[in-house]
Amino acid sequence: MSQLSAETIAIVKATAPALRSHGVEITTAMYKRLFQDPSIKDMFDQGAQDSGEQPKRLAAAILGYAENIDKLQALQGAVARMVQRHVETGVKAEHYPKVAEALLPAIRDVLGEEVATDAVLNAWGKAYWFLAEILIGKEAQAYEDAEAA
Repeated sequence: MSQLSAETIAIVKATAPALRSHGVEITTAMYKRLFQDPSIKDMFDQGAQDSGEQPKRLAAAILGYAENIDKLQALQGAVARMVQRHVETGVKAEHYPKVAEALLPAIRDVLGEEVATDAVLNAWGKAYWFLAEILIGKEAQAYEDAEAA
């Protein structure tokens, strides 16, 4: 698996204050885009969407990732919980591009082009796929383990 460059890590960490201020707004905009695909919308607990709980949880997770991107071992518990939840809800590798296609434009929509520059979106794209590769690998193993049990 590829590693993130120091520049990518620095850019992502620098966005943490904006994510702290606007994270829920970003994740709400992301889900609005993502749920244009009914098959993906059906995978989510709409009660948690309507209450705002899911956008808050994801915003906290994204902020945690931004703040700890240079010390990923601090995120092991969060990653394990995400993997478990994703396996419970049937998330597969093919869903990850759809989330990226919803998240990155949502970051720009909310933060604007002056903050969410091409360099920032590029760094977040790399950071997203870095984490996605970890999750996809762990989820594939969890699905295999469940089938074998």
